[in-house]
Amino acid sequence: MKVRRAYCWLAGVAFSLVGPGVSVTSAYSTAEDTVKEYRLWYRNYDSPQIRALVALAFDKTPEYGPYQITRTPEMAQGRVIRELEQQRSTLVDLANVATTGERERDLRAIPIPIDGGLLGLRVCVVLKESLPKFEGIRSLDDLQEAGIRIGQGAHWPDSSILQVNGVTVVTHSRYEILFRMLENHRFECFARGVSEVLFDLALENDADFVIEPNLLLAYPMPSYFFVSRNDHETAQRLQLGMERAIYDGSFGDYLNRYYGRAIDELGLDNRTVLVLDNPFLTGESWAIGRQTLRELRRRIKLLSTPDTDPVKP
Repeated sequence: MKVRRAYCWLAGVAFSLVGPGVSVTSAYSTAEDTVKEYRLWYRNYDSPQIRALVALAFDKTPEYGPYQITRTPEMAQGRVIRELEQQRSTLVDLANVATTGERERDLRAIPIPIDGGLLGLRVCVVLKESLPKFEGIRSLDDLQEAGIRIGQGAHWPDSSILQVNGVTVVTHSRYEILFRMLENHRFECFARGVSEVLFDLALENDADFVIEPNLLLAYPMPSYFFVSRNDHETAQRLQLGMERAIYDGSFGDYLNRYYGRAIDELGLDNRTVLVLDNPFLTGESWAIGRQTLRELRRRIKLLSTPDTDPVKP
């Protein structure tokens, strides 16, 4: 069955994210009655899959005590990064964003891709009337010759990645405004991660927005949780909890529950893949991103084999 096959390869990706023998030493403490509040960036809080992963990691680490996840005020991604850089932000404790060398230098990263690397696989959300513009595109050169402009957030690492690969990019600081810009023909493609696009369109609930069916942009871009550099306890709790979830299989269950549908519905194995370089990663994250991207592409191809030969992790 396809659902079972999606589970198998997602579970395999999950286990490949950490090698054998890798662990985090936990500073065990007595759980107090006081509930610890963790303020999660509102864009992550409003995403059921990201909020669920934070809860999963915290549930796996009861020695740190009871917790409550709360929603931050609405703010752009650039503002969130600046708040976390302040070390003692009164607005946010943790956020999930794509990694860059600069972010890993200024903040504390938990270096486990939260969606198994799917954020680096991107499809185009387009206006239904614009679909003919994408016909016949087989390369980045074709994309440029067709005059396709891609919309992205002003502070998203994707914007710089696309630009250094020769793609014309139109930006705005607010995610919500980008859909209105697409609607007003400011650009032709709003590139969204495979792990998030179905949720995005469900929220928009607009029949004029559709997913272009033939192209897949691919580049290594791990998506990590980030906290302030001096917030060692939250960083330890998140990493320890995620590693425990990977080893006991619950992270694989999580990937299948929240991302298995996207793998099935987006037909990734039948798309033309446009591979882009990402020169903005640290050496460690570049290796993680390349390994995860290779594993994703290998397992996506295996989905096209007969159901009688199930994929094993």
